Amino acid sequence: MNKLELIDRLRDIEWENFEVKSAVNEIPKNVWRTVSAFANTSGGWLIFGVEQSEDDFIVKGVRKPEKIEQEFTTTLRGEKFNQKIIPKCKKYNIENKIILAFYIPLFKTRPVYYNTPKNSFIRTASGNQRLTKEEIDSLFRQSAYGTKDRELTNLKIEDLDEHTLRQYRSYLRQNRPEHHYNLLDYTEFLTKIGVIRENKVTLAGLLMFGTEGSIAKYFSDFKIDYIEIPGKTYKSATTRFDFRLQDYPNIFQYFFVIFDRIIKKIDVPFKLKGVFRDENQPHVIAIREALVNLLIHSDYFSQIKPRIRVFTDRIEFYNPGALPKPYEELQKGDISMPRNPLITKMFRIVDLAESAGYGFDKMLTGWQKHYNSIPIITSGIDDYRIDFMFDKKVSPHAPPHAPPHGAPRGPGRGGG
Repeated sequence: MNKLELIDRLRDIEWENFEVKSAVNEIPKNVWRTVSAFANTSGGWLIFGVEQSEDDFIVKGVRKPEKIEQEFTTTLRGEKFNQKIIPKCKKYNIENKIILAFYIPLFKTRPVYYNTPKNSFIRTASGNQRLTKEEIDSLFRQSAYGTKDRELTNLKIEDLDEHTLRQYRSYLRQNRPEHHYNLLDYTEFLTKIGVIRENKVTLAGLLMFGTEGSIAKYFSDFKIDYIEIPGKTYKSATTRFDFRLQDYPNIFQYFFVIFDRIIKKIDVPFKLKGVFRDENQPHVIAIREALVNLLIHSDYFSQIKPRIRVFTDRIEFYNPGALPKPYEELQKGDISMPRNPLITKMFRIVDLAESAGYGFDKMLTGWQKHYNSIPIITSGIDDYRIDFMFDKKVSPHAPPHAPPHGAPRGPGRGGG
């Protein structure tokens, strides 16, 4: 019996992923890693009573199906796993032999493991792979998705960078003069935007407005890595890099410095909007959305740093931290599930972030309109990446020019 014939026999099962086990007399010992892998990846079916030999499936049958089923389901609901797993159970009679099928669902809260966190697995094309310690830690943080940046530090307002806070308020007055937050006093303002609570600085407030010293108390190696490479790959580059951004104290400072740099790497054709040159065009907005996306959705507790790589044929945005849902689901509608909701709010207040969604639509359609290529989004268990490919007709190294008219600019050193 081949795979298609077996599937046809078990036609009411959706075969997104599956694994067969002989399990004639007892539950195989290696089945638990498959349970963990299915629960951590995308769910899947475990079939007992079938043996795989290369591409053939041989029906062996389970001799004591009631006993095997009871033992298996009791273990899944017991203390062996860190979460209670309730599988969907089915029984089939094929060639007068009993086949048991168990569907293990994908869990929202991960990792799912047995006995110890070291026994955490994911499903790959080649089978089950044990997660690294870094991947396990990332999944634990993922289970707290959308809550970490709300946590309080032991820091006070005095530990924040006063210059950056003045810049932020000045930028708000300049770009949204009608906003009622402009009328608030200093402490009320910081409370409203989520920088402080109970007279303590939130992690979001620290990342957005902290000094180098204060951020280092909670994030030992905070940085947003930006590099320009003179080639299509590291190997083909004439030198290791043309430019690497120096360190800046906080997210708000990084945003303007990186945007002013990266905007020089894309083509902005001459176009009038009324009597002014219009450089705030769809592909410019796409890059701005990608930068904001990186800053508000990155996992700042990861050992891997958020990074931007500018190659001669593309711009690559790499986010440590997985998407909250598969990209296909996020693409279907305006799903607002930011990893760092307070940081997102701080960008939104000054009109630098969308109220809903991930800005994917603006990124994809905006870039395609000018460069005739759709950005490529790839995601893993603890990261995701967006590649903006340059059209062959357009040079990725356009002559330097000022930031687009109407596009975000550094707020300067004045204001208060």
